[in-house]
Amino acid sequence: MSLVEKLQHKYALSEKGAKDMIKAFGACTISNISMMFPVGVLFTFSSELLDGKDLRENMTFYIVGSLICLALIALTQYIQYSATFYSTYVESGVRRRSLAEKLRKIPLSFFGKKDLADLTNTIMADCAMIETASSHWLPELVGAMISTTIVVISLFFFDWRMAIAAMWVLPVSFVIVFCSKPFMHKMNRKGSKYKVACLDGIQEALETVRDLKAYNAQEEYMVGLTKKIKAVENHTIATEFSNAAFVGSAQMILKLGIGTVAVVGSSLLVAGEINVITFFMYLLVVSRMYEPLQISLQNFAALIATDTQCERMDEILSHPEQTGQERLTNNGYDIEFKDVKFSYEDGEAVLNGVSFVAKQGEVTALIGPSGGGKTTVTRLAARFWDIDAGKVTVGGMDISKIDPETLLSMYSIVFQDVTLFNNTVMENIRIGKKDATDEEVIAAAKLARCDEFVSKLPDGYNTMIGENGSELSGGERQRISIARAFLKDAPIILMDEATASLDVDNESLIQEAISDLIKDKTVLVIAHRMRTVDGAHKIVVLKDGVVAEQGAPAELHGVKGIYSHMVNMQMESDTWKMA
Repeated sequence: MSLVEKLQHKYALSEKGAKDMIKAFGACTISNISMMFPVGVLFTFSSELLDGKDLRENMTFYIVGSLICLALIALTQYIQYSATFYSTYVESGVRRRSLAEKLRKIPLSFFGKKDLADLTNTIMADCAMIETASSHWLPELVGAMISTTIVVISLFFFDWRMAIAAMWVLPVSFVIVFCSKPFMHKMNRKGSKYKVACLDGIQEALETVRDLKAYNAQEEYMVGLTKKIKAVENHTIATEFSNAAFVGSAQMILKLGIGTVAVVGSSLLVAGEINVITFFMYLLVVSRMYEPLQISLQNFAALIATDTQCERMDEILSHPEQTGQERLTNNGYDIEFKDVKFSYEDGEAVLNGVSFVAKQGEVTALIGPSGGGKTTVTRLAARFWDIDAGKVTVGGMDISKIDPETLLSMYSIVFQDVTLFNNTVMENIRIGKKDATDEEVIAAAKLARCDEFVSKLPDGYNTMIGENGSELSGGERQRISIARAFLKDAPIILMDEATASLDVDNESLIQEAISDLIKDKTVLVIAHRMRTVDGAHKIVVLKDGVVAEQGAPAELHGVKGIYSHMVNMQMESDTWKMA
């Protein structure tokens, strides 16, 4: 693996970002070396002064030399800034886009195993830390190590004893910080868990504030949330203290270098083995050499701490993607499940040998007890997840071999849990077809009976509806979701309790509109209310992950099985009255 590939893998960089980081290493090295140029000028000046030479003869040299040193330092500092900070900020945007693009392509099963607060923390906080590492810590550390190596090698040419006195502290200091690695990894992993728990608690509090107030549970909830916040605070203090113990010890050892140079140099000077100017030069060089290394030790410790963040990002970036060909080869739009088996977690089967056909031009209703696998079937039909065994086909085409985004071009989906965006009514409906005209959007909205509530909004279709449609009722949000499906007008329609949030009058009106939408299309609908599936051509009863019954409603009525029992139970419930 090349250096570019190692940097890409380690710090979640693009190829260009990895190459820019290598340039940053070089820029920091040159910048550090340029800081040694004034030492050379000062050394020459001191030598001539001690030799009793007339300094006026070379005054021009010293003035011009000092100006050149200042110009070189300014130039290398500018190059370093451009190579580290500017390039890093550009790469930071690329990194976040790469993570977002990757999340778009990986299976939804990944999200089922991950907490949303954890993913948000990775994209925002972890990326921010890696951005700081890429702009401040890593280039300065590598630059300081390379420039120090060059300086140390140079010192050996003057006097090897003084060079050893100056450099013995370097490996000792870095070994001390390196020894903190396993401990800091453990602390940071634990810290990440505390932070995610805290973010979860804050997000949950904001999302459930209505229920907390309704049941006077605010104080009790805040007690638990305060404990989570305090846990983050205490762990952060402990982590910083532990880090400081290693870094502080290493920096103390580093400062001993000046002392050993002074002691060894004094001994050699008294013995007449070196002259005063050589002794003076070594003191100047080591005092300048140790300054960037003091910061580098902190940077080294900080980089060790970023390993956890890098691992979290790499988990996303290295996760297998859902792929497939972008050309559809289906013949019609019949959906067929052939002995399909599926589990969200290993060993916990949700579907176990499910087989049925949802034909084009017909409505196939999935019913059955909760937890039977109905929602899972619709998710597998749209390839939100990949099955464990068996086959799912559309028009004879194996959907596992088709690119998910290409496959979904054939589907209109109405979920039970509607997701809306903090945008206008118009744009929320237009998600169904991004290039739709305003007239097409309004026509779809009218079919979904959105007109009656949109007309009462301050700006009509241009009214902002708040985060996840917070300004609308449940039924109004559901109607916008149905309008999206009308607008997309795809050949396959998946509906999960599409009319569950609607009142009886609106449900009947939308059912009529849906009956026009579904002509010549494959419709797979989940419903718990039997009146919703009265007009279905086929019923598939799912129980405990298997097909318990399937057939036309009239056929299943005569079987006296699960379907018949559910119909009878709902008929009885309609006659119930409160005493």
